[in-house]
Amino acid sequence: MHASLPDVDSLIAQLAAAIAPTLTPDTAIVGIHTGGVWVAERLHGLLQRPQPMGTLDISFYRDDFSRIGLHPQVKPSNLPFDVEGRDLLLVDDVLHTGRTVRAAMNELFDYGRPASIRLAVLVDRGGHELPIRPDFAGLVLAVPPHQNINLSRLDDGHLTLSLA
Repeated sequence: MHASLPDVDSLIAQLAAAIAPTLTPDTAIVGIHTGGVWVAERLHGLLQRPQPMGTLDISFYRDDFSRIGLHPQVKPSNLPFDVEGRDLLLVDDVLHTGRTVRAAMNELFDYGRPASIRLAVLVDRGGHELPIRPDFAGLVLAVPPHQNINLSRLDDGHLTLSLA
């Protein structure tokens, strides 16, 4: 882990503490594959949500799909609840351009019209290209365009952040 990046577990705990007072009993958590699902799983446990968590794979919804092609590890989306009229907490690991979040919202609306969608991200790294901002961010960090922030899951399940 890079010396300037905080521990992922503490960031997720801070996120959970900020999110908890804003949840309704009906709020469902939806993670975006892959890193967003890892963060959402932790938040789901910390926030003790009664309903199952949802997952989205936005591969087919990306606006650069025709340019970059299909990601070799496409996973099925799974929303084990009715999206229509529900408050959703959309979770991703790193917010950069906003295009992943836009694609996720497009997919969610294909399942129904949610009452609201709030966005929680582990890291908001700046560089937004769309008017998308998180409602909750564990860490806001200005990262130069030539660098990336990566969330990795180790074999033991531990999550780490690194700059590349």
